[in-house]
Amino acid sequence: MSECKFSIPFQGNSTEVLNKAKSAVEKQGGQFSGDDHSGNFDVSVFGNSIAGSYEVAEQQLNITIHNKPFIIPCNAIESFLTKQIG
Repeated sequence: MSECKFSIPFQGNSTEVLNKAKSAVEKQGGQFSGDDHSGNFDVSVFGNSIAGSYEVAEQQLNITIHNKPFIIPCNAIESFLTKQIG
């Protein structure tokens, strides 16, 4: 399975954005670890794991999804995270 890679631009500081991302993941029962520069997350959706990592580069949150169910397209994950962060 190929990885999903996308970037989400943001305003403000990275700590606020990452707190929103962490909250969204933890509300779904997932785990989020890292700092203001990089980290990892995983969450269960429909009994399947979505696992990925992130890196902050200036005003961009660069996300790589390493593992996801085939029934969930990359753009659905990107859309969900963009709404949670924005």
